[in-house]
Amino acid sequence: MPTTQAPPISFDDTAVAFASKSDAELRKMYALFAAMNNNVLVKTGGGLMKTALKWQLPGTKFLIKKSIFNQFCGGETIQECIPVIGELGRYQIGTILDYSVEGEGSDKSFDHTCDEILATIDLAHRSTHIPFSVFKVTGLADSALLEKVQAGKPLTAAEQTSYERAHARVDAICQRAHQYGVRVFVDAEESWFQETIDNLAYEMMRKYNRESAIVWNTYQLYRQDRLEAIKEAYADAKKDGYFLGGKLVRGAYMEKEARVAAQRGYPNPINPSKQATDDLYDEALRYCVSHVERISICAGTHNEASSRLLTELMQEYDLQPGDSRIWFAQLYGMSDNLSYNLAHAGYNTAKYVPYGPVDAVMPYLLRRADENTAIAGQSSREFLLIQKEIRRRQNR
Repeated sequence: MPTTQAPPISFDDTAVAFASKSDAELRKMYALFAAMNNNVLVKTGGGLMKTALKWQLPGTKFLIKKSIFNQFCGGETIQECIPVIGELGRYQIGTILDYSVEGEGSDKSFDHTCDEILATIDLAHRSTHIPFSVFKVTGLADSALLEKVQAGKPLTAAEQTSYERAHARVDAICQRAHQYGVRVFVDAEESWFQETIDNLAYEMMRKYNRESAIVWNTYQLYRQDRLEAIKEAYADAKKDGYFLGGKLVRGAYMEKEARVAAQRGYPNPINPSKQATDDLYDEALRYCVSHVERISICAGTHNEASSRLLTELMQEYDLQPGDSRIWFAQLYGMSDNLSYNLAHAGYNTAKYVPYGPVDAVMPYLLRRADENTAIAGQSSREFLLIQKEIRRRQNR
């Protein structure tokens, strides 16, 4: 029998979930999520916002920043994110600063992104509220080059130089993270160059994860082969004597993966159903927790069942809620019922907090709006929880 007794936790406890929100802030959230529950409004509004920004219509940026941007982003700069970091920290929730600006394909833009990631690591080193930094390899290198490397095609001299520069940027970030003891996530991307990213991540792990998991790779469990990838990575880590860090997510490029697979004539790598993905995700959680002596994990998920399963697995394996090898993470502005209740119960919890210029993060914001759109006439989970908390406060 496990000796660790997990504290009671309810993901329906809106008093805890929205403890940081004033009545006025809650009403503002209600209005925003009510708008996002209107499918037609989201589709037309997104297009209008992009057009207004392109034409630089007066007041557009201000309106976006005061509404959807403030809900899902920390600010336009690292400095603007400082109040958000402090506010989350008050509730024992860490911040993962995510520079959400896509590279422009030039060495200048890649170098700028690298400098920005290094700045987040420097801030994490000085802050008790930033447990991770994060980067996308495509922010540091051209995706076509990464794809060519994965395909095993010979590189031109110029391409070889570009790849060496990209490798140096990745190494500089991981070296700084190791120097300061700051964990860093390497985000997952599209399958046709993910193997290149994996190889870079594992190379960095062999170099910097000798004492603990500093560099963490990301596994998209909507891919049928990702649990096997985790098992192979574990075997390599055990053999070579380093620690494996793994962020488990469901995945972000489903339609694109299916489309490219059809165009190129190979089997779709994505699971055939959402249930299959859910099952594989939970199986991956079980595997990682059962090998926690060498695998540190972050469950990057908004799924309540998977989050609850991880708390149960921790209890089964007699792991304290605050065990430094196990983390939960959600996106800023979403699933506060998970984040705040997990943190309140003592679990290591963090929010992904995107930041960057308003026009540059518009693709990210429109994806968040689309995710929160009503399905088949039903209100989104977020909207229902906000309604519940407003009623609770009214009846106090």
